[in-house]
Amino acid sequence: MRYFLLLFLLTCVAVVGIAGFRGSHSRRPTIEIFPDMVRQNKVRPQTPSDFFADQRSSRPIPAGTVARTGPYVINDETLIVNGKPVYPYEDSPVNTGRIPGTTNFIPNNPVPLTRQLLDRGQQRYQINCMPCHGPAGDGKGITSKYNMFSMANFHDQRLINIADGDIFNTITYGHNLMGSYGANVTVEDRWAIIYYVRTLQRSQLASVEDVPEPDRAQFKK
Repeated sequence: MRYFLLLFLLTCVAVVGIAGFRGSHSRRPTIEIFPDMVRQNKVRPQTPSDFFADQRSSRPIPAGTVARTGPYVINDETLIVNGKPVYPYEDSPVNTGRIPGTTNFIPNNPVPLTRQLLDRGQQRYQINCMPCHGPAGDGKGITSKYNMFSMANFHDQRLINIADGDIFNTITYGHNLMGSYGANVTVEDRWAIIYYVRTLQRSQLASVEDVPEPDRAQFKK
């Protein structure tokens, strides 16, 4: 132990001997351990730049960018875009899956259902969800064959009754052993996946009464 203390003391003396005691008012130049961190190539806002074709250092806001603060009021008037007021990111159920101003999940999918969106949901489900939840949504994906862990079965009564916003929240932030997919799956794709999950549930739990009257005859043959 004494050798360690002696070595530590000698090291301190050597450092002080080389660098000296430097207060905030020292006239000696600073020691730059990593000069590239201090003297790096960069652009400053509102200044010319030869790096970009338009010679501007400040870049335009990317298309689709949504601000997280608000409300958006300009000259005491609400900002209107395409005939609709612009709401903050966190005030939109589409972005959060929750009723604005509450912690409650919205019961139904807020995105209009189209065949194209449902096909997109099937594609995204097969890429992101099927390995664990299985092609039929019964939790019997490829991971179950390796006894990794038990996956949710979308045909359980609890998940049949669960709000669409709750499923959206689970996809976004994860739940239990399921990780977050918020960075991998876009907002629209999350709602598309939810539509497809509901389709899988209907494929297993639908009754003849759910079929339009003109089409029921072919199921009774």
